[in-house]
Amino acid sequence: MYSKVTLMCLVAVALGRPDKPVPTGYGYAPPTPAYTPPQPSYSAPQPTYEKHEKGMPFDFEYAVKDHYKGVDFDHNANSDGKVVNGQYRVVLPDGRTQIVTYTADHHNGYQAEVTYEGEAQYPEPKPYKPAPSYSAPAPSYSAPAPTYEQPKPLYVAPQH
Repeated sequence: MYSKVTLMCLVAVALGRPDKPVPTGYGYAPPTPAYTPPQPSYSAPQPTYEKHEKGMPFDFEYAVKDHYKGVDFDHNANSDGKVVNGQYRVVLPDGRTQIVTYTADHHNGYQAEVTYEGEAQYPEPKPYKPAPSYSAPAPSYSAPAPTYEQPKPLYVAPQH
């Protein structure tokens, strides 16, 4: 019995060898692929930055100033159709005002000059104070007084 089991194990190991070729079965061999990838057929893109349409002249300006929130900025620009000139200002969180004056055209690109007005302020932070806790308000009303009378009987008492 022991020899039969050993013989079966040896046969199983021999059949399951990794160096044995994969059976094709019924004489079938998988076909070799005949596909060849196509060669790239593209050309370099043509630059489009040299051709530009003439711009339209414009002139605009806006400003926002909110003292409650501390918001203060404005922007203005004008163009003759070829060159745009403008300026914008914004108040920074440190108290300074940043001013950007710019010129933009298709030949020189965007040229900006940045300046600052004022001195940066960094105040000491105040210590945190939690909001006061409130108790429930005392009622400002009294209980309503009854507006009804004692009910009267609707029946007549029986006589003895």
